[in-house]
Amino acid sequence: MKTVIEMPELRYAASALAPAISEETINFHFGKHLQAYVNNLNKLIEGTVFEDDCFEDIVVKATGGIANNAGQVLNHKLYFEQFCPAPAKIAPEGALAEAIVRDFGSFEEMKAKMNAAAATLFGSGWAWLCEDAKGGLSILQMPNADNPLRHGLKPILTFDVWEHAYYLDYQNRRPDYIAALWDILDWDVIEKRF
Repeated sequence: MKTVIEMPELRYAASALAPAISEETINFHFGKHLQAYVNNLNKLIEGTVFEDDCFEDIVVKATGGIANNAGQVLNHKLYFEQFCPAPAKIAPEGALAEAIVRDFGSFEEMKAKMNAAAATLFGSGWAWLCEDAKGGLSILQMPNADNPLRHGLKPILTFDVWEHAYYLDYQNRRPDYIAALWDILDWDVIEKRF
């Protein structure tokens, strides 16, 4: 059966994340950029060994243009699903909170390291909070469409630092954009990834 990659659904209105992320940015970033990656990926896998593979296998195994588009679909899906307009809590709880303290010393230290990774990544890419096979957490910078799955890691939290993610709202003020993302994180979603 042929694999068809679908657009994820937004769990909130395009205007709901403002002022952290504007409706205009959501319309371009989600509605146009992500849609283009989905469309391109569906065209690229047609007639290849990947046309019958599950999406995660495509992300992990593909190279070239298929890998780039599959990575961007996955990365954006995770990015957009981790937000909500009125988060119920401002920090993780339970097992994730305990793992963060164990591996970073405190939530504040993890947050500072995530901010630094996102702010200092040269060019386009992603900052990730990842989990390894033993449950250990790390923060990594990954350029372009790279992602934790390609390295045997589980993605927990991500910040998109491609300019199209923030330039309409923040211009060249990437650190301001990064700071605003913490206000719209849905920790219930992020905890379930761990």
